[in-house]
This record gives sequence, C-alpha cells and structure tokens, in this order.
Amino acid sequence: MNDFDQSFLEFQAAARARQTAEDWLAAFEAALAIRDPARIGALFHEDSHWRDVLAFTWHITPVAGRDAIASRLAAEQAHAGAHGFHLEPTRRAPRQVKRLGIDSIEVIYEFKTADGCGAGIVRLSPDAEGTPRAWLLSTTLQSLDGYEEKIGARRPTGAAYSRNFGGDNWADVRRKASAYEDREPTVLVIGGAQAGLSAAARLNQLGVDTLVVEKWPRIGDSWRKRYHSLALHNSIHLNHLPYMEFPPTWPKYIPKDMLGNWFEFYADAMEINCWTDTEFVSGTWDARERHWIAVLRRGDGSERVVKPRHLVFANGVSSYPMIPDLPGLKDFKGTVIHSEGFDSGAGWEGKNALILGTGSSANDIALDLHSHGVHATLIQRGSTTVVSIDPSARLNEAIWDEGGLLDDCDLIVSSATPPLVLQAYKAVVKRMVEFDKTLIEGLKGIGFKHDIGEDESGHQMKYYRRGGGYNLDAGSSALMIKGEIGLLQFDRIERFTAEGALLKDGSTIPADLIVLATGYYPQKELVVRALGHEMAEKIGPVWGIGPDGELNNMYKRTPQQGVWFIAGGLAQCRINSKYLALQIKAMELGKLGPL
Repeated sequence: MNDFDQSFLEFQAAARARQTAEDWLAAFEAALAIRDPARIGALFHEDSHWRDVLAFTWHITPVAGRDAIASRLAAEQAHAGAHGFHLEPTRRAPRQVKRLGIDSIEVIYEFKTADGCGAGIVRLSPDAEGTPRAWLLSTTLQSLDGYEEKIGARRPTGAAYSRNFGGDNWADVRRKASAYEDREPTVLVIGGAQAGLSAAARLNQLGVDTLVVEKWPRIGDSWRKRYHSLALHNSIHLNHLPYMEFPPTWPKYIPKDMLGNWFEFYADAMEINCWTDTEFVSGTWDARERHWIAVLRRGDGSERVVKPRHLVFANGVSSYPMIPDLPGLKDFKGTVIHSEGFDSGAGWEGKNALILGTGSSANDIALDLHSHGVHATLIQRGSTTVVSIDPSARLNEAIWDEGGLLDDCDLIVSSATPPLVLQAYKAVVKRMVEFDKTLIEGLKGIGFKHDIGEDESGHQMKYYRRGGGYNLDAGSSALMIKGEIGLLQFDRIERFTAEGALLKDGSTIPADLIVLATGYYPQKELVVRALGHEMAEKIGPVWGIGPDGELNNMYKRTPQQGVWFIAGGLAQCRINSKYLALQIKAMELGKLGPL
C-alpha cells in the first residue's frame, strides 16, 4: 500500500468516526430534551460509566450502570438544561482508540447548560448488532455564562493603569491590592505551592478576590527547602500550571529549586495576592455573618484578622511531620532529623546513617547520603511498592504522551469513574511488573518486602488511599541489591541506643545520623489544629478514597460551608483548580448553596 492509499483510508476512517460521533450526540440530545430514561439508556451499554463534574449535579458525581445513568441524567436534566452538543473544531477530532482493551471511538464534545458551557468525553463501541453505544460518558462544566476567564480575546485592556499619567501605575495597583487595607478577601488560600497558586490563579480569572498566605519567607520555599538532590519524578509535559506552560528549554524532570523559582515568578505574573512569612493560626466560622474569622501571624510576630467567606486549604496531601515514638531513640547521642529537615549529605562523609522508611523520600535521601560517601542503611518497617521512574512510572503519563492540546488531555484524564481508574491502574501495574522484573527479583533476593498494592493496583492507588507506601526509584534499589546501601528490617531492632540500633541478636548497627522518613500526619490533623476537633469531625476525612470512590472532600463542597481542599501533584492541581474555582464563583453568585 502506497502513502496515498494509506492517507485515503485514514481519511475515510476519520470521516466515519466523525459521523458516528455526530449521530450519537444528536440522539443523546434528543433523548435528554424529553428526559426519557428509556431513550437515554438505549444509547449506552449495560456496563457503562458516567462521571459528572458540576455540569449536571454541581458536584463530582460518578454513576455506574446503564439504568442508573439514564435515570440520573433524566432527573438532573430538569435543572441542568443541557443542549447544543457538538464537535468543536478546536478540539481533537473523534478517533479510533483502544482504552482498557476496548476498541472505541473517543469523542471530545462541547455543550451548553443553564449555567454555562461544558465539555466532555464519550467513548463508543459497537454492541452485538454493531450499533455504537457509549461505555463512558463524562460531562464537565468549563465556564459560567457572563463570568468566563479573562484570557485570549477577553484579556483585560490595562486601561486603568496604562499610561495613567499622574495616577497609579500597575505596580501601585498591585501593592494596594495585596495590602488588603480597605477590604476583606473573599477567599483565603492557605499554602503557596502548586495547589494554592493554581486555585488562586483560577479564582482571579473569575473575578474572585483571593489572598494566598504562605508560611515560608518566599513563594517556592516549600520546594526550595526540601532535600538538595530533589527533582520531580514525573515528566514536565504533564506538570504545567494553569495558563502558563514551562519553557520548552526546561529539563524533562524539573529540579526543586527551578520549580520553586518558577512558582515565585508565576505568582507575580498571574497577579496573585500573596502574603509570605505568614502563618494561618486559627479560623472560627461566624454562622450569622457567614464568614470566617481567620487569625494570621506575620513574620514579625504581629497578628492580622481577616474575614473571608471561604478557606481553601492548599498545603498538600500531608500536614505535620509524623515523629514516631521509638524505643531508646531519645538516648541516641547522634543527630536525629525528620526527612522534612534533611538538606544534603554534605558534611557527613565517612559517617554512618540510618534512614527509617523505604518510600521515595527515604530512598532519595539514602542515595544522596551514599553519593557523599556516607554509609547509609534503610530501615524497612512495612512492605513497599517499588517502581522505576523510567519506564514504569511513565506509563501513567500515557494520555499526555499522546500529544494534542493540554486541555484535551486533561479532559480525557478527568473523565474516568473510580472503577475505571482502578481497572486502568491494575492493567498498567502488570506492565510495570514486567518492566521492573529484574529489579523486583533483586530486591526480594536481599529480603526487601515488596508489594504491588493491596489489590494489585500499584503505587498510584496507594497515593490516593494513604499518600505513601511506595518508592519511585531513582537508583537506590540497584545500590541496595549490590550492598552499597544497606537494608535492615525494623523487626530485627530491639531498641535504639546511644551508638545506634541494637538488634535482637545483641549486635549494634552504628549510626551518627538517623533520618526519620516516616511521613506526615494526614491533612485532617491540620484542620484539627486550626479549626478545632468539632469542626474537623463535621468535615470528615480529607484525602483517601470515599464511599463513592472519589477522593474525600477534595476539590468540592464539604459538609462545612466555606471550607475547601485542594492537593496533589501539579497536574491534579491544574485540572481540579478549575472546578474548585467554578464552585466558589457559583456560590458567590448565588447559583450554588452549601451541601
């Protein structure tokens, strides 16, 4: 077959895919218009999934099964008023793909609702008679009518301060806006890294007055202050922040200081109001006035009270360092630090170090210490999932690797319901285990306790469920297998002593340094300390998997009015900050009430 014939066949396939997509969308819109569950259901496979993000339910709502989907869509359509389903020329065209082993036509479409514009994904595959039916549908709200993001053709003119002779220029306007001397912020965002900056940037574009407080002296310090050798463990092309992509000259895996500097630049470029060296001390909900009384402590020790209507906790999946109560540790005469306070192995050359933990931070720290001539030993307390950064961890980047617009990739990634996410991770783990077979066998050969997740769903589900328990391997495993980095099982330790770790057989593993890579309290602990036990109990779990399979209280309304949470990697924050901001704007407009 020559190139012309091949191109012609591809053209025909694309035309068929487009026609199939248009036919299905037209039938779907007609069925929705009359709110007929039977007609809606006829468009779906029996085993099908729908994930709605705000468009129909004003919530993050997964639904499984044809009948449940059809009845829920028919019911929600009464107020959603979804219509105008169409293929948008700027989006990726319908195409043949294989997802979860199913040959499908994957369609990106747009539509209107009573409140704004939406976009979604539908995947179609033939039934036994060859009729295309949907096995996946996603519907997401993208914008609110009249309050679209001020980007592109809607960008501000700058007339208020451009060539404003005798008046305030841009720098003056920014200083006054950030001071909050004449008003209260509508939203107080706690944390100035990827989560807080993404949320604030999105809120700014919707015209919601937002203040970010960051406990460190500079924006980006939450990354700069981490251990010396740290770099991101996933690729740059999926880690962009909203509205501004990283320069094309940047490395594939971004070093922590480069990322920290970018955050500082981003906050300035996106005109985000930030108070650095400022700690959120406490918050009390004023039910009568429907705002928070938030106490902030500045770097000079002074306190400022602000009264926002919304608190957005954006300080990570974890909160405070977890320091375990280990027998005899207080007797140790060397240095004990938590991994949060570890910088570099420089200055420890020729010394002995014990690192308690076998997650990513523990392994990176062991690798750093080893590179500085330190005799490093990892202490394993529990079974750990180990995944090579490349190629295995990169398998979870597959959608972004396909290329195309970042918004299209993000829409595809956010379309899957929890059962499909779990199924996809299980499939990927099988490939990871094959890629890492030699590595895993080598670790098991030295007594390393290895697992691939409680249901063979791998490290990513561990992250969602507990925020740890895995190592994205940067090379420490090979050194352990060679014996250049030591491995000690925690259950062999009787207690710690002045000299190191006394084992149950009577021998001692000497140490000059003990690093506690023991993780952090869950984010709920921060809520307890800042808002009190009663409020924390009312809100419930933060992060971890909820009864519906989605993350607990993340990116959506919580049981307490005016409390929001956003956390995760850069891609998660970029994607979900849009939906969090839309909900807050809708509440400010009176379109959305508390749960």
